[in-house]
Amino acid sequence: MTFALIVKHTTRPGKRDEVRKVWEKHMAPAVAANPGHLAYFYCFDNADPDSISAFQQYVSAEASQEFLEADSYAAYLKDVEPLLQGPPQVTALTPMWCKGSTARR
Repeated sequence: MTFALIVKHTTRPGKRDEVRKVWEKHMAPAVAANPGHLAYFYCFDNADPDSISAFQQYVSAEASQEFLEADSYAAYLKDVEPLLQGPPQVTALTPMWCKGSTARR
């Protein structure tokens, strides 16, 4: 069974582009190399210039936890936390259907 997250960050005012640069440095290569990620969307909120959301789909809940234990994630947190208002809002989801997939729940 796959596992998904929606993660919403609120940046300090005017820091969204800096957060994106940190994300591109640490997370983009880590996500691209991670076989546990099935999908990942890094998105700006058009209505809020200090908001970033990410949709992540993993092969399992365990794969999501393993990713959080990677050195690249620790380095990302160290660099990004001063640019954020606080911890992200995280919503865990169980995908029931995905375009292009024959699996149904």
